[in-house]
This record gives sequence, structure tokens and C-alpha cells, in this order.
Amino acid sequence: MALTELFMAQLTDPFRIGIVIALVVTMLRTQADTGTWMPLLAGILFISVLIPLALSAGQGAQMTQILVGLVSTSVLVGLALVVRALVLRVMGR
Repeated sequence: MALTELFMAQLTDPFRIGIVIALVVTMLRTQADTGTWMPLLAGILFISVLIPLALSAGQGAQMTQILVGLVSTSVLVGLALVVRALVLRVMGR
């Protein structure tokens, strides 16, 4: 699988998207105690390693999947934060 195909597959993976949404919601709920960036960075790393090791056996080199996963998960987290900011702006908060 080419890198672009792997990247697009990870961006559209419903499991990864769901975990990213849960990560962002959890970060927002615990932001006063734990901050913003450390939980997000730890979550991105966790998601990027968890999925290839647990669920993607036989789909290519695991290190490649993890490295591409770092990028795709970061993009998804960024998109989730942008959507949240847009919703808050529309709501007037």
C-alpha cells in the first residue's frame, strides 16, 4: 500500500475518527486539571501506536503505519479542534 493510500485510509477510518473525538472531548473536560497540549500529544501517540499494533496485522510495515498514523491522527485532532472553534463561534461563545 502506498503512503498516500495508507494516509487516506487512516483519515477515513471510523474507529480512528471516533477515538479522536473521544480524545478531544476528554481533553476539554479535564483541561483545567491537565492542560491542553500534553493530553493531546499523549493521545495522538497512543492512538497512532494502538491501532497498528492491535488491529492492523498484515497490512504492511508497522513502523510505517505508526509514522503515517502520527500525521493522520494529528490532522484529525486539528480538524476536531477547528470544528469545535467554529461551532463555538456560531453559538456566540
